[in-house]
Order: sequence, then C-alpha cells, then structure tokens
Amino acid sequence: MKLYDTPLAPNPRRVRWFMAEKGIDDIEIVTLNLMKGEHRTPEYLGKAGLPNVPALELDDGTTMTESVAICRYLESRYPEPNLFGRTPEETALIEMWTRRAEMLIATPMMVGVRHTHPAMGALEQQNAAIGEYNKASALRACRILDRRLAESEWLGGDRLTIADIIAFVGLDFGRMIKVAPPEELSHLGRWMAVMRARPAAKAGMPQTQAA
Repeated sequence: MKLYDTPLAPNPRRVRWFMAEKGIDDIEIVTLNLMKGEHRTPEYLGKAGLPNVPALELDDGTTMTESVAICRYLESRYPEPNLFGRTPEETALIEMWTRRAEMLIATPMMVGVRHTHPAMGALEQQNAAIGEYNKASALRACRILDRRLAESEWLGGDRLTIADIIAFVGLDFGRMIKVAPPEELSHLGRWMAVMRARPAAKAGMPQTQAA
C-alpha cells in the first residue's frame, strides 16, 4: 500500500498520527508538494479522482481519499489498539464526538487558516471575512470540548480514539495563524497537553514542507 501525504496539511496529519498509534509501519509514504501542484497532476488525479490529500492506494490499485475513511479502513486491517469502538454504544459515542470534532472544530479552523494565512493564497481564492468568521466559530466551539473534558479524560470514552485525533489536529492547525483556545478552558488545556505528550504525537505534528 501507498499513502500519498503532504507534511503540513491537517488531514494527512490525522492519518499519520492514527498509523503511529497503531504502530503501522509497512505502508509506503509518498510525499506530495501542494505548492508545486503535485496533487493536481493527471497521474495523481487518475488515482484519487480529486486533488485531495491524503490518499491511500491499495495493492490492487484501489485508491481512497478522506482521512476518516482511510483510518476506518486501516482499523479493519490493523484492529488493535481499537480507536473506533468495540460495542455498538461505544462506537456510536465515538462517532458522535468525531462528527462534532470535524464539524465544529476542524473544518472551521481549516477554513480560517486557508482564508487568512498569506501563503494559502497560492492554493485558495481567499476571503478574509470567511476566514475570520470560521476562526471565531471554531474558538466558540472549544467550550463544548471543555465541558466534555470536564467529565471525561478523553472525548470519545475511556481511552484515546479517532475523535481525539480529529479534534486535536484541528485545533493545533490554528497555530499557523497564531490562534489557540482560550486559556481559561482548563480541561481542554489539560487534554491538549496530554495529547502533545503522546509518543505518537510526533507523527501527527507539522513537518517541514518537502522541497
């Protein structure tokens, strides 16, 4: 299998972190430079169908994009440690918090970065008002995470799950535009420190963009 990756983007960071949590090290990593348009070449589009990264190419040539879909597939191939849920109840709770992390935190923060970071102008037709609105939306939603983390060590249950990875990478991506959750959200701050300290976190942290 091959994982088409790019070092700075948040969605590939999710998959790298997920793989590190599971100790997956037998997938070839192919690094694409988005600034050079390597995700828009006919060869890549012929595999992925869309100029999206990451993409996972299976041995039979089947290629899938969407980071959560890729992680679900990897969960089925590498079932332990479990990060998507074992019982119906646990699986539903993890899915709920994964959706909340995606829609309330990760997506608006990514839109905020894409529309306000100067370097993103090479990839995006920027609209500052859209960017500011989405940044503010993500920061407001941090209070929802803080309330959840006041009652639970992790978002999805009694251990780290895909929901934690989605939420953390989304929040951490805000560092590109110097945006961070309010300091008074102590439960969220505690959780973020724990996430950063995990051995697998290094794989999901920003890396220098390949030349």
